[in-house]
Amino acid sequence: ALATILDHQRALTQTSDILEQLQGRKARGGVASRSAEHAGSPFLEGPTVTVAGAALLQRVAAAIGNVGGTIQSSQVDVLGTDAKDGFVGLLVSCEMEQPALQKVLYDLEVGMPFLFVDQLDVQVPQTTATSDGGEGPIRVMLGVSGRWQGKK
Repeated sequence: ALATILDHQRALTQTSDILEQLQGRKARGGVASRSAEHAGSPFLEGPTVTVAGAALLQRVAAAIGNVGGTIQSSQVDVLGTDAKDGFVGLLVSCEMEQPALQKVLYDLEVGMPFLFVDQLDVQVPQTTATSDGGEGPIRVMLGVSGRWQGKK
């Protein structure tokens, strides 16, 4: 009877580990995963779709600001064609250094809530280098969407 109880406990521990891996809390081998750093809801938060749009703008602005980029303009779309399915869209025009673009895209893709890059247009400067030897900032038009769960 004792061996059966130990077998059940071992099976429960293994099942719990698999569940945690699937939920992204723990990587294989017991080491914390990157997704644990980005804990939170996979949906945009907010009691209304307008607040969810503001949360989306705040999330994208933080990702751009973290790499030293600047937002030139933004437009939140809460009434677009995908709005009936609960999606909120955002179109952002910004400037940043070229290596920073990869960091922004990575941050948006792995973070919470789940965000989708729908549009990416990049314009590089006409000159090849600035007077200090570095490259000038690139202009990026970024279309991002996320799903709002709606009222709970």
